[in-house]
Amino acid sequence: MKQNFGVPGFLSKLWALVDDHSTNDLICWSRNGSCFLVSNELRFSKEVLPLYFKHNNMASFVRQLNMYGFHKVVHVDMGLPREQEEVIEFQHPHFRCGETQLLKSIRRKVSISRVEEVKLKQQEMSKILLEVMQVKGRQQVADSKLLAIKQENETLWNEVSSLRQKHHQQHKITRKVSSSGSGQRES
Repeated sequence: MKQNFGVPGFLSKLWALVDDHSTNDLICWSRNGSCFLVSNELRFSKEVLPLYFKHNNMASFVRQLNMYGFHKVVHVDMGLPREQEEVIEFQHPHFRCGETQLLKSIRRKVSISRVEEVKLKQQEMSKILLEVMQVKGRQQVADSKLLAIKQENETLWNEVSSLRQKHHQQHKITRKVSSSGSGQRES
């Protein structure tokens, strides 16, 4: 296979692996080329996987396939006891024999939970920002009211001070009047 720029390494290796005629007894294209077949998982994982990947773990290989949107083709007779040499088929709409140009269309799946997690975090962040803005608005209203109360309080204290002075003045006058009135009677 030619170098396919923009195609992930896993897909390039998978194509080479399926297209390699020397391994057709363990992995090959289906007759119509719409999927590929793996026979004898044990031999395939021990003999073929290490030639293309850094492991011989079939479960890891299947997990990678799933991450790129490949699906196991399920047949009606599934559910019967498995044979050691059972053939497994994997299919992807953009992985077809002779159509390497389609490989660029295969994308690694983004975990739905990650996408949902990001959406939730964005929603939570928006909600928090909205609440912060509301609190800020309430704080500004409270600050305005507090300033008005301070000014009103200051005015009241000034009035109280003025009234005390007037009261003190009146008290002096009242004492003078009462002391002068008592002095006139004695004369």
